[in-house]
Amino acid sequence: MRNKFADAVFEIGSKDKRVCALVADISPAGSMLKFRENFPDRFINTGVAEQSMIGIAAGLALRGLRPVCYTIATFSLYRPFEMIRVDLCYQNLPVTIIGMGAGVIYSTLGGTHHSMEDISIASSLPNMTVLAPCDPLEMRLATEWCLTKSKGPVYMRLGKAGEPNLTENAKESFEIGKIRNLVKGKKIAILSYGITLNLCFQVMEKLKLNGLQPSIYSCHTLKPFDELTISKILNEYQQVVCVEEHVPNGGLSSLVKNSAFNNRSNAQIKSFTLKDEFIHFYGSHLELLNKHGLSVEQIISKIQT
Repeated sequence: MRNKFADAVFEIGSKDKRVCALVADISPAGSMLKFRENFPDRFINTGVAEQSMIGIAAGLALRGLRPVCYTIATFSLYRPFEMIRVDLCYQNLPVTIIGMGAGVIYSTLGGTHHSMEDISIASSLPNMTVLAPCDPLEMRLATEWCLTKSKGPVYMRLGKAGEPNLTENAKESFEIGKIRNLVKGKKIAILSYGITLNLCFQVMEKLKLNGLQPSIYSCHTLKPFDELTISKILNEYQQVVCVEEHVPNGGLSSLVKNSAFNNRSNAQIKSFTLKDEFIHFYGSHLELLNKHGLSVEQIISKIQT
């Protein structure tokens, strides 16, 4: 997804000279190389100075530009948090912060590279929009919105590489702020966002073998959250399943449970999240997710009980 994102920034930046890219210690700018070579006057690599990256982006936005700040999620959000809060959110500036390789994708690099709490942290900031597209197609549409239409700061959570397209045959179109139905089924609704939706499609295929056809929804916009559609989902389905590569607090599961309480819903809600702990395990991404309880088998076993 990161290469497709870089392509999208380049294509949009080729048409809109306001678009500029800032990276932090990604050399030689990685997937952003094409943008750097073609638009050197609109590209800055700040090195290991993420706080400066955000501050510079704020200054550029005040001059009418549309900056995008790009680096690994833990370093784009956690390290410069005060600057994001004060320089961007307080002034409500149209700067897009990209959290690349979010969740526990960097499984072998340990907790320093795991952004397990990013949705919660970003969502807590006033004026911040929080996006998590599920595939390259959603990412392209979200990126275009961020760089041309957003009115304030955006945090966008991305995967890393190799994510499949899941939305080619989606039942509903992509719209910022709206939960999107991808597959229509009965009785069970599976809700997720970001690359974790691929896991949900695998769960769906397994459930179909047992005679169940769940619906799948992409909750690509975590803030502002689509309360209207969630209330409809809670009323329509007997079981609502939330799956996310995020800690239990402050993510999609919390939002859905909050809505269920406010709507006095009778739907059974089952949530599958990362555990509220740092797991000191250094295997593959899938192996680490399994340690957290996020696997097809573990999810199916609890859905059917």
